[in-house]
Amino acid sequence: MTGRAETPIRVDLAGFAREGRLGDHAELMDLVTLADRLGYGCVWFNEFHFSRDGIPYPSTLLLGAEILARTERLRFGASVLVLPLHHPLLLAEQIAQLDRQSGGRVDIGVGRSTDPASFAALGLDPDEARPRFAEALRVMIAAWTMDMSSNDGPVWPFRNVAVGPPPVQYPHPPLYMAAVSADSIDAAAQLGFPLLYSLEPNEDRQAAPYREALARHGRGPEPLHRSSLSRYVLVAARREAALAQLDDLTQSLNAARARRAAARGAAPPAPRDRAEMLAGYAIAGDPDDCIEQIRALCARHMSRSLRALFSANGLIPMPQAREAMRLFSAQVLPELTVLTPEMELIS
Repeated sequence: MTGRAETPIRVDLAGFAREGRLGDHAELMDLVTLADRLGYGCVWFNEFHFSRDGIPYPSTLLLGAEILARTERLRFGASVLVLPLHHPLLLAEQIAQLDRQSGGRVDIGVGRSTDPASFAALGLDPDEARPRFAEALRVMIAAWTMDMSSNDGPVWPFRNVAVGPPPVQYPHPPLYMAAVSADSIDAAAQLGFPLLYSLEPNEDRQAAPYREALARHGRGPEPLHRSSLSRYVLVAARREAALAQLDDLTQSLNAARARRAAARGAAPPAPRDRAEMLAGYAIAGDPDDCIEQIRALCARHMSRSLRALFSANGLIPMPQAREAMRLFSAQVLPELTVLTPEMELIS
């Protein structure tokens, strides 16, 4: 190995329980308790609604409550909560309760969604997503940080409401934004919120505009440090074995991307090869390779956080993903040095 990292990097988990591929609920609970023992920082789940067969966990916070009850140090992350779909006072209250129940192990990603079907199912106008998001975020922050709060906004007006219990984390659980459009990236930078960088497509469309927006608003590097990158991770004792797994995953991803394009009536995208995957989508190789690649990726974007997709949203079999998680924990995590929540707050 190459020695401990000068800059600590927190490695989280993501990409499980997507599109119904994981299996039964007990398997997921076994997975998160394993992640807790292995020393991963956080496990992230997305909020999607209204698909009977394809979405096993539409209520992210309900899932988080059980995960946090079954674990001791693993954090739970929502990536992301679609704020325009929720009354912000109720959502703030639920998050505060979850933070208190877990002893302060909650991370919250927020976004406004690009799925018009969820808005239509609830009788909401998707064109109102932007103002609803902005108003909801203001309401939630005020509810967490003030004994009594009021709101004069057009969507959720109220006067002198106390939301409790107060969250354990001060002034509230860490907030991240899923921002892709120029105005959303600018809003995140203005507020000093870190980004949850995307993977499909990757962070290239977000990173430069975000840096420019942070500079424009006079922000230092702290939001960049806390912003979370995302990669498929394939690690094996021998480099050749990991790269063979990467080639298999690349074929599966190319097929999946072609199917999604066909469903939209679009031409299939150009297939990726191994070089493109390693350049922008995957960490792959033996443990030393993974350490080097992760350090280089995080240094390039000034980030101290990575969301690792060991199962690639269900495209990699769970036995293989669990084996990789164990090897990564034993030989990669100790070299990166997991960033604790306390270190995050002062970084």
